Amino acid sequence: MYVTLEQPTGACLITDSGQEIATPATLRYTSADPLAVHIDFPPHVTLDGEGVTWTFARVLLGEGLRGPAGLGAVRVRPCGASHTYVEFHSSVGTALLRFAASDLYRFLARTYTVIVPGEETVGAELDHGLVALFGGRV
Repeated sequence: MYVTLEQPTGACLITDSGQEIATPATLRYTSADPLAVHIDFPPHVTLDGEGVTWTFARVLLGEGLRGPAGLGAVRVRPCGASHTYVEFHSSVGTALLRFAASDLYRFLARTYTVIVPGEETVGAELDHGLVALFGGRV
């Protein structure tokens, strides 16, 4: 049986002009996908009115709480002692959000009670997905 953790939180979307817009989000972790964390945004805060989920490595979140981390679509870095920036890059642009670091630390600590870092197993689904991705047969 899989365990799923959800933690509602808030963030501030930082616009190009420096305006800060309060933005609700839900931090989510599931033992079905033990290497990843998810941040869900409700439809009313997105450009197209559809809910959006960003999924990225749990280790990236942990590293980004201590120092700048990430080179791709998701980047995480501290912003002073009490906040953390999370940047989401896509083909339509970049979104910069500021979260309370304490919320992210608490969430990450909760995920470690479900599956300890380094003890994640790569399930059969991932093995099959990688084989399919690289043109093999399952």
